[in-house]
Amino acid sequence: MSSEITLFVNPTAGRGRGAHAAQPAASALRAAGFSVRTVVGTDGPDALARLRTAVREGTGAVIAVGGDGMVSLALQALAGTLVPLGVIAVGTGNDFARALGLPVREPARAGRMAAEALKEGRIREVDLGRVQDTWYGTVLCSGFDSKVNDRGNRMRLPAGRFKYDLAMIAELAAFRPFPYRITLDDGPAIETEATLVAVGNGSSYGGGMRICADAVPDDGLFDITVVGDCSRGTLLKVFPQVYKGTHLSHPKVTVHRARKVALEAAGITAYADGEPLGPLPVTAECVPGAARILT
Repeated sequence: MSSEITLFVNPTAGRGRGAHAAQPAASALRAAGFSVRTVVGTDGPDALARLRTAVREGTGAVIAVGGDGMVSLALQALAGTLVPLGVIAVGTGNDFARALGLPVREPARAGRMAAEALKEGRIREVDLGRVQDTWYGTVLCSGFDSKVNDRGNRMRLPAGRFKYDLAMIAELAAFRPFPYRITLDDGPAIETEATLVAVGNGSSYGGGMRICADAVPDDGLFDITVVGDCSRGTLLKVFPQVYKGTHLSHPKVTVHRARKVALEAAGITAYADGEPLGPLPVTAECVPGAARILT
């Protein structure tokens, strides 16, 4: 393994925490005897192109400094390779790190753990979801939650999470379930009215919302959470339970497990790791052991 480690940094993650977190991470790696190369792009595509070059030229590991968006970007370059990924989780959501029991918003500790894992060869192979050529590590969401994302992304003001709170209120006012066609593996299609369908490789999204609470990232299967044809009032009652994962016992919620899932619904955008994938229909496959994570 090369002794040069690539630090993949989003300096704007977590309202600037990314820039501050890179230094203690780099210090921990250098103290452990590794040389550190930092990759920062001008935007997402440029950062990914630079990272792919670093991987192609040979690097001992990639340490992503930022949030779930930065991890997702790193996975596009690392999926299917032998290069391990470490995570310095300092973003807003940090759901990928949470699913793997990694430190959140503790960059010095996370840096030390990554260095120790490299020294001791502590690597966990985990599954990834794949939709065509795009990989994801946490949750693919569609339905009410993706409608909120769509609306929030169109809003210029206010900034931050409050924008998405307002978007949720607006979507609730126009709320209705959506007609879905869901195909699990190669079984018969399920025609149903659903509020949302989430395809989880990890357990949570949105900064700790445990929509697929029982998902395990290395069991070779997705957990597919289907929230049925709720009324607006039922949705408001069930929604807070998502943070504890207790919504799974509600009679309007069903959970399936499958290696492959196809989702069809008109006018719905799919998001994965918080990033837009595009309109349904989409087919997601769970690829066992697609990523190697420093733990």
